Order: sequence, then C-alpha cells, then structure tokens
Amino acid sequence: MTAAPVLDPRRTALVLVDLMDRLVALPLEPRKGAEVLAASEELAKRCRAGGALVVLVRVERPTVAEQPPGSGLVAGLRHEGDLEVVKRTIGAFQGTGLDERLRARGIDTLVFGGIATNLGVESTARAAADLGYELVFVEDAMAAFTAAEHEASVRLDFPRLGTVTTVGRLGLGFEAVRH
Repeated sequence: MTAAPVLDPRRTALVLVDLMDRLVALPLEPRKGAEVLAASEELAKRCRAGGALVVLVRVERPTVAEQPPGSGLVAGLRHEGDLEVVKRTIGAFQGTGLDERLRARGIDTLVFGGIATNLGVESTARAAADLGYELVFVEDAMAAFTAAEHEASVRLDFPRLGTVTTVGRLGLGFEAVRH
C-alpha cells in the first residue's frame, strides 16, 4: 500500500458501495461490517468537510416485487448533498446515469470503499477505469465474504487500476488540498 495522491476535493468523489443493513450484518472478512461502516463514515466525514462529493450506492434486486428487509442505506449514512445511486447490477455504472452525474460535477477521481470488495466495489471500479477515472481504493474501508476474496482484489487487481491506501493515509493527502 502506498500513500494516496494529493486529491483535489472539487474533482473527487467518495464512492461507498452497498452499505446496507442486510449486507453490513453479514459475516465478512478480513473485518466486520461494523468496522467497514465506521471507516466509511470517517471517510465520508472527511470528504464532506473538504468539499468532495459523497456517492452512496445501494443495490435493489430487479426481479422481486419487494426488496428484502435491510435494503436501504444504513441509517444516518446519507447527508444532505450526498448522491444516492440505486443499482440493479453488480456495478454502479450500468443503467444508473452515474457517469453523467459525476462528469456534470467535474469529477475525475473516485475513492472507493464498501461491501463486497471483489463484487460491488471491484465491478464499479472496473467500469470507472474503463471510463477514464483515476481510482483510489481504501483497503480498510472494505470487506468481502472471505479474506482470500478481499486480498485478491486488494493485492492483485486494484493496484493495476489505481492506488491502494488506508483511511489514515487518504485523510492526510485529502486535507492538504482542502479550501
């Protein structure tokens, strides 16, 4: 892991994937959902204070009449000014208008956290890379269903797509450009 690049908050969005009660409560690795949530809340707080956009992604199953209990974002996660995206695929770009909304705000850098590292986070990140965004992955703000799945994304895939860092390292770089 390396220090995150210095980020311009006017051109950066924090993308938090699937922080929904029913997913945060699952048995996750290498850290519990509550730990991912706490790290994500800290990131969101820093980003909002620095003037960056916070994007909260949640999934809805397209083939059911009613979503399972716990399908909303964790209570208190969304704040005024945040962008909520409802996806119906693994990644958050397909059919959501996310790219257009980010581009309209001048966003060219995405910082990622959420559940599951190798599914929703990685699928969204791969699409973002294809669309030309700069990517930063906050390893301690993610978890998967197994530690091996998490580690494969963090150690093998994410370094090929962008920078892998931690909450603490991102905060230092981010605050350096806050206006």
